Amino acid sequence: MFYEVIPAKLIGQSHVDVLTYSSEENLKPGNLVLIPLRSSKIPGVVVKKVEQPEFKVKPIEKLLYNEPLPSHLFKSLFWLSDYYLNPLPSVASAILPNGLEKTRRNIVSRSRHVRGFETKLGSFRPDFSSEEKSQIPLNPAQKQALERIENTKTATKLLFGVTGSGKTNIYLKLAENALKAHRSVILLVPEIALTSQLVQVFEQTFKNNIVLLHSRQTDRERHQIWEKVLKSEQPEIIIGPRSALFAPVKNLGLIIIDEAHESSYYQENTPKYSSTRLASQIASILNIPCILGTATPLVSDYYLAKKMNALIELKTKAKKEAHPAKVSIIDLKDRSLFSKNRYFSTPLLNAIKNNLENHHQTLIFHNRRGSAPLTICENCGYEALCPNCFLPLNLHLDTYKLICHACGHTEKVPLNCPECHSEKIVHKGFGTKLLETELKKLFPSAKIIRFDADNKKSETLDALYEQVKNGDYDIIIGTQTVAKGLDLPLLATVGIAQADAGLSLPDFASEEHTFELLTQVIGRVGRGHLSTANVFIQTYQENHPAITCATTSDYETFSDYLLKNRKLAKLPPFSYLAKISITYKTEQTALKYIKLYQKELKKFPKISVSAPTPAFHERSTSGYTWQLVLKSPSRKALSDALNSLKKSPGLKITIDPPSLLIS
Repeated sequence: MFYEVIPAKLIGQSHVDVLTYSSEENLKPGNLVLIPLRSSKIPGVVVKKVEQPEFKVKPIEKLLYNEPLPSHLFKSLFWLSDYYLNPLPSVASAILPNGLEKTRRNIVSRSRHVRGFETKLGSFRPDFSSEEKSQIPLNPAQKQALERIENTKTATKLLFGVTGSGKTNIYLKLAENALKAHRSVILLVPEIALTSQLVQVFEQTFKNNIVLLHSRQTDRERHQIWEKVLKSEQPEIIIGPRSALFAPVKNLGLIIIDEAHESSYYQENTPKYSSTRLASQIASILNIPCILGTATPLVSDYYLAKKMNALIELKTKAKKEAHPAKVSIIDLKDRSLFSKNRYFSTPLLNAIKNNLENHHQTLIFHNRRGSAPLTICENCGYEALCPNCFLPLNLHLDTYKLICHACGHTEKVPLNCPECHSEKIVHKGFGTKLLETELKKLFPSAKIIRFDADNKKSETLDALYEQVKNGDYDIIIGTQTVAKGLDLPLLATVGIAQADAGLSLPDFASEEHTFELLTQVIGRVGRGHLSTANVFIQTYQENHPAITCATTSDYETFSDYLLKNRKLAKLPPFSYLAKISITYKTEQTALKYIKLYQKELKKFPKISVSAPTPAFHERSTSGYTWQLVLKSPSRKALSDALNSLKKSPGLKITIDPPSLLIS
């Protein structure tokens, strides 16, 4: 017998999606097999039985598992290839765990520590009984939302709940109902380390039904977890980042995506795809609910949910004693408000002092790490750039080094200009490390902790979060790492160093991302733990809708503003978007080929093609990157146009990009 098999590995630049092999066994579509490929042996996915080909074929080495991929995963493999123009082998590689062909030693009694609680790797025995009394209380608003979810006909539903409205309780009740019906659940989170309060609630509620996937697991651990899920006949709750969608669960009954607005749900590397779009597709295949939960929906999701009558809203906080924080906008142009310090306004400093006296906490948010983002020569204009990415190097005063935040390249801080040898080297701008230095000078007795990508290596976020929650620190400084999901009972004040920092980025999503971040940060206070809470928003653009609407949690006004602009610009959700980019060693060659692609694409009548422009990260060690942005009212027209392009090694295609800044 002969079978078409998708190899779980790209074969050079040949763009071969399937290969033909022989086998003595009667194989099913979705079976996982080991196949010979050149001098190696790799996993593959059986597609179908075929007639004997005219050419000589190699035999399949062996069947890896008796159980084939669940039907929804098998179908998703082809959908991801077709919808996002991904090669089938790259999709198969993403769906399957690394080292599938290896024989693993069993891990006995090994526990995985996930921010303050443990789960046993081998614990897959169900511990949930339908006889148990439910420990999931729902208030009237939550009960009404749950009823709306159950009665909404569309598979994908948007649960739009303000911060503190109790979306977690609805997740728990939906998961409980699925388990009682002997159906499994997939809960997607942006990153377990940043959402472990939610994970912990699920762990405590459902005990041994939980299967966790996270970045700290080794290939061996992930392989063994994947294998156990494939073979398991019991209902389970799979919790993890976007790759958890590929867990081979049988009888899937529910998908929940928490913080559904998060950009991390988009896979930027090949195979490129949106996890929320894939989850929606799986829900349609299986006719099961897919819940997108968020306090700040992506405007496209919000628009479509309203259009499809699939919007469920929770507008009130779950705790009756929770009062909104008092929000003050501080104009950074009015320097009289910064008489004590150039980075922190006087009202903010007074609030910090008051918090220290009352043993309350302050959170300072600034979405830029390091001490200074620019190092330049005032004499000749020299700028310190990364030799790999050609992006500005950031000064880190604690180590006194220049560091590239894109690739990690480090250099010594120059004492003289490398070009004109002048001593007029200056450092411009500020980051979280500089704010930490300033606060230590202003409040020498305060216990200060900084959260950003720089301190992940020295201490785990798990331990730091627990210390902050317990009140071990007075002032918390951080980037978006601390903006999301935290519930700190002693937090009384949030200070935002420069709220409009992201608005200047050349991207259609910059306003939306700014609004989302500000709303999330503001939502860290006013959660009912303290009688009063305040927020100080420092900004140069105090009248920008992203700022004003975030201060009042007015999502509707902001979405109306954004949708009006998107419609005029023919941007999602009013059109489909794609980006193509080409990279070559010289700028002239890159520009030459991007113009050829532009000429080809302009032949298609339903496609709008932009002028060639340099990519946001224009230079790298690979060369120069230029790009085109495509818009179309028809998804099929866009796919047809992109499929017509002649493939080349330097060509990248991104369908439905959440941002034009991604590579």
